[in-house]
Amino acid sequence: MKIFERLQRQRRWTEEEQLVLDQFRRLCAETIDPNAERYDRSGEFPWENIKALNALGANMMFVPEAYGGAPVPFRLYLEVVKTISASCASTGIIYATTFHGMKPLIDMGNDEQRARFLPRIAEGALGALAITEPNAGSDATGMRTTFTPDGDDIIVQGGKTFITSGDVADLMLLFGKWSEIDDPKKSISVLVFEKGTPGFEVIRLEQKMGHRASSTASIAFNGCRVPRTNLIGNPGDGLRILLASLNRSRPSVAAHALGIAGAAFGDMVAYMNDRVQSGRRIAEFQGNQFMLADLATDLAMAESWLDYVASLIEAGERDFGLEASMAKMRASDLAMRISTEAVQMHGGYGYCSDYRVERLMRDAKITQIWEGTNQIHRQLIGRSFVKK
Repeated sequence: MKIFERLQRQRRWTEEEQLVLDQFRRLCAETIDPNAERYDRSGEFPWENIKALNALGANMMFVPEAYGGAPVPFRLYLEVVKTISASCASTGIIYATTFHGMKPLIDMGNDEQRARFLPRIAEGALGALAITEPNAGSDATGMRTTFTPDGDDIIVQGGKTFITSGDVADLMLLFGKWSEIDDPKKSISVLVFEKGTPGFEVIRLEQKMGHRASSTASIAFNGCRVPRTNLIGNPGDGLRILLASLNRSRPSVAAHALGIAGAAFGDMVAYMNDRVQSGRRIAEFQGNQFMLADLATDLAMAESWLDYVASLIEAGERDFGLEASMAKMRASDLAMRISTEAVQMHGGYGYCSDYRVERLMRDAKITQIWEGTNQIHRQLIGRSFVKK
């Protein structure tokens, strides 16, 4: 594992940044790791883990200082997501989803909105991002949720599905179509929806293969009245905000997937150096070594590419969508591939819940699907090479 130790040293964290990472690693070892299997079995929302993250000020890492935050470089935030996700993928995606939902508010909301909402996030409120509907997955223009202006309010009517933390989020970045605009693209708008708004309903919680402790909700908006002051930007700005938000959240999802991948790789290497068959450790068989070489190389490349994407964002680059898609696609494919090989190397034990590689494999699958399926990302990347 010297390759990855050297890669970590090359990141050259400052003393303060290293202290932050050490705190989160300690938290994961003492609290999140011991809870992960229990929460996975029960499907219970991991409130104990969330409270521990809040005690450490995890949300403050991406909230501006003026609103109660203590912002850190984007690559450090990604490393924290990866660290948490390696311990408990469910807790990792709950934490990252608050970032995904609230970052557009930070970047594109007005000063009044930031002052009203962001201190709550800094103190530990949960956020969510509500885009997907039964007929609007990869094609967001198919959404049917409507925003109808009514004086100083907006009436929200419709529903969303597969919304991470949709039942527990304090604030939700909600996308819908402005009723007075007919064009399906130009009508997409976005607002901040607050927990406790009358007319909001949780229809159901999904029973999932993995990420069982992270709630995934189908939700409905039955004539919900939202203050017009909660609208981000102008009516019709939603598609632009949506694409910008996905470009920021996809590196975060990549970090989450790499946390799973790294955990699976570490578990697999440890087991292969311990398990003896035919008088030899299974790590000594040449065929298995070839497999380890391929996976280690791809994992190192994926981590290096994510660092590169983070450097683009920190440098203020605006056009990094393709690079973000490449990071998300490669990291999630790799998480599935490594976790599958980890189960295989554990043999029959890998298929049982006694070893966490079984959980890691279940957790890995969704990373290829959410935040844009990998088929969509391949299409986005591939068509960028077609001459116009």
